Formats: sequence, C-alpha cells, structure tokens
Amino acid sequence: MRKPVSAAVLMLSSAALAVGVTAASALATTAGTWSVHPGGAITGTAGTTVIKDTTSGTSATCTSANLTGTLKSGSGLPGAGLGTVTSMNFNNCTAAGQTVSISSGTVAWPLNALKYNSTSGVTHGTITGIHIAVSNSVCSFVIDGTSGTAHNGLVKITYANGTHKLKILAKGDNLHVWNVSGCFGLLSNGDAGTVTSTFAVSPSQTITSP
Repeated sequence: MRKPVSAAVLMLSSAALAVGVTAASALATTAGTWSVHPGGAITGTAGTTVIKDTTSGTSATCTSANLTGTLKSGSGLPGAGLGTVTSMNFNNCTAAGQTVSISSGTVAWPLNALKYNSTSGVTHGTITGIHIAVSNSVCSFVIDGTSGTAHNGLVKITYANGTHKLKILAKGDNLHVWNVSGCFGLLSNGDAGTVTSTFAVSPSQTITSP
C-alpha cells in the first residue's frame, strides 16, 4: 500500500520543483531586446567608493565619485552597448591614511544589459573596458583585467528602475592589480581587485526588457 503513495508524493514533489524553477526563470530572464526611456546623456553621483586589493585586504576609499555617460533611447535595442560610460572621477581618496590620486583617464566603457527581473524592475549587466590608475608618492598601481595595459577590466552592475540607482558590485568581476611600484610590499601583480559604489542616476531612467 505504501509504494503507490510514495510514488505519488515523488511525482508531486517533482512537479512542484519544476513549477518553482519555471517561475524563478520567469522573474530574471536573459533578454534579447531592451527599452530605455528617456535615454540620452546621464550623470551619476555616488558617496563612499572603495577600490580594494582583495588578496591583501588593502583598500583605497573615496568620499565620493561621479560619472557621466550616455544611454541609447527607444525600444528593440540590443543589450550589448546599451550605454557608454564616458568619464568617472574619484574624489578625496585615501589609503592607509595617505592621500592617493585615482584616475580613469579618458574612457569609453561599454555598459551592457544582460538580464532583467520584471518583478523588481532591476537590470543586471556589466561595464567593460575598465582601467584605473592609483598613485601617490610611495605607491602606484593600476586596476585592469588580464594585464596592466589590457583595458579589459569588467565589473558587474545592477540598475533599479524604482530607485534610479546603478550599483557596481564586488562580486563577479575580473579585476586585478597590475604595474605595482613601491607600496611597501603590500600589493602584488595579479592580486584580485574590486570596485564598489552606488550611483544615483540623473535624469531618472526606465530600463525594461522586452
């Protein structure tokens, strides 16, 4: 008598699991096309911004950061190159109590949309092409991807329609420390790195897919 009951329970459990997976997939889907409104020129302002060598635990903290960029406008847009970051400035930065200069130079970093969660209104994506120089009189290094001159650093981002905030996440990037000079042996070439910050975007944008 127990065998049919066990089989029925197993079938019901499998069906519930399948429904759960399907529902979860529907919430955050890999999107084919995107809509952006209004698009055009944007600015972003952030508070505390941190660049960190996660291998050694050494970090540089800035009291604020600013970015400028552009977003495509309209519907049926590809996610790759949905926008471009055209400048990023780091302000009032210190490391180990010492003032440091952090510069991204002249940039054209692609902003790419990858997945959209229709329930939360959050877009998941990346910013690529990142190269950042950090220096003071006793220490200098760059943050990049596969080498100090590759200009292929990548960070994962989210953008929330509800708050109009773009977050640079600490996980999922390919950033590393390169071209280390000085730094009292605290940093080494190839150390893993992160950039974390949250930018309030203006004018407010609505990004959806499809």
